[in-house]
Amino acid sequence: MRIAIDVMGGDLAPAAPLEAARMAAERFPEVRLILVGPAAEIRSRLGGDAGRFDVADAPDVIAAGEEPAQAVRRKPRASIPVGADLVRRGEADAFVSAGNTGALMAAAYLALGTVGAVRRPALATVLPTWDGKGFLMLDLGAQVDCTAQHLVQFAVMGAVFMEQVASRPRPRVALLNIGSESGKGSRAVREAYELLERAGLNFVGNVEARDLFDGPADVVVCDGFVGNAVLKAVEGTALGIFRLLREEVRSSRRAALGMALARSSLQRIRRRLDYAEYGGAPLLGLSRVVIKCHGSSDARAVANGIGVAVRTVQQRMVDRIADHLTAAGEVLKL
Repeated sequence: MRIAIDVMGGDLAPAAPLEAARMAAERFPEVRLILVGPAAEIRSRLGGDAGRFDVADAPDVIAAGEEPAQAVRRKPRASIPVGADLVRRGEADAFVSAGNTGALMAAAYLALGTVGAVRRPALATVLPTWDGKGFLMLDLGAQVDCTAQHLVQFAVMGAVFMEQVASRPRPRVALLNIGSESGKGSRAVREAYELLERAGLNFVGNVEARDLFDGPADVVVCDGFVGNAVLKAVEGTALGIFRLLREEVRSSRRAALGMALARSSLQRIRRRLDYAEYGGAPLLGLSRVVIKCHGSSDARAVANGIGVAVRTVQQRMVDRIADHLTAAGEVLKL
């Protein structure tokens, strides 16, 4: 197996992806790792470890703020399009990146296309729950306007991932909605509800945003507009809470002492909610495996993302998605 790694993707690049590659090489000695980025810089930073890896030269970088489609066209030698092309040519079995999300989706879609009956690919991520198990949420921004058929396909793809890669037998699937009743939501969501009742999945109905982190479902489905808004709201809330805690600690010695006494408990809570534990999640619906890690991923998070890529390839997830969508399409006439 060969896994390509975007060395220049993410806020902590190239240090974090390179350290992640070292960690993954120890964890998966049977996997050949291909480091994608400026070849001379990569070899210089690796030093004596350079011989453990293959290097694919990609001298350009797509920054976080660049317009995705334009950047992919203007910079074909950037690490993201080069990595996607390695997968297209069969020189890598998967590509892992913490870089520009839109550029990764654009490059992967252009290079690889979709699998089988997939109408549109989806961006998914694993979000934490209070019990530490986490759940998969999709779409998070790849597809803003979705029909009921798109939402059903997202549900099937998410269920396959959670069952095969995350080892959740019969994963519970839910629609994100403004109420738990079947008649709530937009027309597309209401129609998707009716279809999912007949799709052969473990469909548990609608869930509201306030209940997401209680873990009512293993897969939560929504359109990309809603998903991205929820994700950004969650991230902003978390950052705000930690900022308030820091301000309180600095406000008095008593507060600082209380925080010191509670440090071990707070660290356990942080580990339970840490996205780094989950590593990354796939761009679901593509014809090959592409894993997106969080933009602020450290080495541990990227290494875990590489682990997700390894399991996704081993479980033949792309083929399984195609088979499940074909079966669902025959039943639901998608």
